[in-house]
Amino acid sequence: MICESLHDWFQTPLGNYLLEREQAWLDHLTPDIFGFHAVQLGLPKINLLSASRIVHCVTVAPEAGLERSHVRAQFHELPFDTQSIDLCLLPHVLEFSENPHEVLREVDRVLRPEGRVLVLGFNPWSLFGTRKLWTSKGYPWQGQFVSLVRIKDWLQLLGLEPASGRLTCYIPPCDTEQWQRRFRFLEPTGDRWWGVAGGVYMLEAIKKVQGMRLIAPAWSDQKMKERKFAAAARYKQSHTALQLPDVTRRTNHLHVVK
Repeated sequence: MICESLHDWFQTPLGNYLLEREQAWLDHLTPDIFGFHAVQLGLPKINLLSASRIVHCVTVAPEAGLERSHVRAQFHELPFDTQSIDLCLLPHVLEFSENPHEVLREVDRVLRPEGRVLVLGFNPWSLFGTRKLWTSKGYPWQGQFVSLVRIKDWLQLLGLEPASGRLTCYIPPCDTEQWQRRFRFLEPTGDRWWGVAGGVYMLEAIKKVQGMRLIAPAWSDQKMKERKFAAAARYKQSHTALQLPDVTRRTNHLHVVK
């Protein structure tokens, strides 16, 4: 079966198997990412950020006929202000982009300092990559699979520091549910013994800005000021107490002289 879009492929048994594992990772990670604005690039019919606590979440896609909550735009020309996005999700965007470097540069532009970017991609050094060698028709096999090492290099060049991630889908890319059930035992063993050969990698990176200084909360500053004032008051009281006997003795001495 040849699929005309990535969304259609996710409706197949193999695509649905992969989607469930990607969604589980996102549901575990995104609730701990806070901010005001989140963006998902591509797959407008699948809400991969459903578990996110960020209220304002939009999906960007180049095709027409989208819902009101979606934005129609090219991935390398995002209609967002510079440093305005807290979370950006790229679900299999780079392997199907004509220029993935421009997409990453645009993501870096709109991302806030300490913002997060989540990248989902097919691993060429896996059984999925092996199948791509002998079939390149339809999705996802017609894409240009980018290795995890290269993705990390691209991110680090832009100042996006990889923070966490994992690989999944160690089963052979079988198209039937029956064979998928037979090979499910490879998932736990793959994480332990075959960690670099998962069919899909899921990576989280954080935007680091050189010279940026985090401002401490106001209550912390106030607490430090109160500590300084208390220390100064104690010093003044102890200093006054030490000086009083000398003043008294000098006064008595002067009175006797008179």
